[in-house]
Amino acid sequence: MASNPPAHPFQSPPTAARRRERWIFALFGGATYCVILCGALVFGTIIGKGAGSVFQTRAPFINTTFLTAAPESLHVFEFEGRKREMGDQEYRAFVAQHPAAARVKSESYVYSAGGIFPCIVGTVLLVIGSMTIALTLGVSAAVYLNEYARDGTFIRFVRLAILNLAGVPSIVFGLFGFGMFVIFFGWNVSLLAGWFTLAFMVLPVVITASEESLKAVPRGFREGSLALGATKWQTIRKNVLPYALPGILTSSILGIARVAGETAPIMFTAAYVVRDKLPWEVERAVDFLFQGVMALPYHIYVVSSKIPQNEYTERVQYGSAFIFLLIVAVIASASILLRNQLRNRYKW
Repeated sequence: MASNPPAHPFQSPPTAARRRERWIFALFGGATYCVILCGALVFGTIIGKGAGSVFQTRAPFINTTFLTAAPESLHVFEFEGRKREMGDQEYRAFVAQHPAAARVKSESYVYSAGGIFPCIVGTVLLVIGSMTIALTLGVSAAVYLNEYARDGTFIRFVRLAILNLAGVPSIVFGLFGFGMFVIFFGWNVSLLAGWFTLAFMVLPVVITASEESLKAVPRGFREGSLALGATKWQTIRKNVLPYALPGILTSSILGIARVAGETAPIMFTAAYVVRDKLPWEVERAVDFLFQGVMALPYHIYVVSSKIPQNEYTERVQYGSAFIFLLIVAVIASASILLRNQLRNRYKW
């Protein structure tokens, strides 16, 4: 008995292979939406719980103390029939005014009061400094590999090494930075050591993306410039790099996300659990480079795993994570806007 003709003359008849293809397509689509849903749940939880630590229902509607103060211990006690929650400085001032409060039993919770301003400053400085070094070295290396180097065994080995470095765990880079910059160079735990460690960690991504951006520039741009008498470097600087910048900035966006979120490298090279002074509070200008800082990823790690957990530490955890995501989003958005402006400016 003959099979039924297809509904449309150009429609292929249903076969087992096509049914299998539809099932595979549905499986891939389901996996994609599952990943999106898991990400939405994670970010939604952080935003939902973290916003409560950052925003408040009364004017000025933003918890300025959380954004402008340093971390403190929280003191919880009852005095004159009223439960009170005070940071360390406020508690000392209160006890000085009310000596009877010193005899009241107080429970203290470390890092559960104050704010995260030193952590915000340290994170921004680490991201800006490391990405500046990574882009400078990475773009320079990409220009050499794509424009000057002749393809051969050594250059292919270098490219393979760059790809392999992209898969090295961050803890290895942290130990490398500790041995090289902290101990061998004698920089101690400092901004400078953290900058170079993070820059080397993200360097493979920057080099690979920058080289691909340079390859995407039409060869005619180079040949036309050279035909008019420009030197090789003038051609690269005037006719190649401007058109490759949007792609290079794309690599910087990927690098920012990785640099900002790493804990292991800065744990060995740049981050302190607590630091009383801000980075610019130094006696000599050069001391700015050779001092450690507080950083949001390390602060979140310490608050989440190194101290007893309770309802007060939870507020700090989610509030810090919320601000951390916001900072990464702002820096990445600035790179995206700059990339789009350059892309519109150098359209060919």
